[in-house]
Amino acid sequence: MSTTQPQQPPRKDPVDAIIEQWAEVRPDLDTAAMEVFGRIHRISRAVGDRSERAYSHLGLARGEFDVLATLRRSGEPYTLSPRQLSATLMLTTGGMTGRLDKLERAGLLRRSPDPHDRRGLRVTLTDEGLTLVDRAVGAGLAAQTQALSAALTPERAAQLADLLREVLFATETAEG
Repeated sequence: MSTTQPQQPPRKDPVDAIIEQWAEVRPDLDTAAMEVFGRIHRISRAVGDRSERAYSHLGLARGEFDVLATLRRSGEPYTLSPRQLSATLMLTTGGMTGRLDKLERAGLLRRSPDPHDRRGLRVTLTDEGLTLVDRAVGAGLAAQTQALSAALTPERAAQLADLLREVLFATETAEG
């Protein structure tokens, strides 16, 4: 004979407080979307901060990690043009130049002439940069995994990923 535990009411979070305030002053509003996107925003900020702390232990800021990770994801020979990096990271060329300067001084990447375009450059991870970004990816993923597994089973995390994929696809399709 199984005994069923009574369902616990969900705990209140800061988004609930915001929704309750809107209900008081504007009861005519449908705040269902705010409940979802407010939580997504807060989760993204909190987990992003955790990841950034993990990178900082390795001497990297988030923006520097993003450059190194983009080169790493490009596959061997881990080389892209500054324009490709800027487009991928949605940075101005000026913002990209500053990051590249710092990472090059640290010996994590090198810039060289593009053999196919004498006006162009190629940016390549050094062995040291490759080693560091691999450590940083592991550290960042560990922080993200810890946050997710503290709240959800692997099955529920997979369901959430599927639902968010649908919302992302619909949102980006509507914008396009």
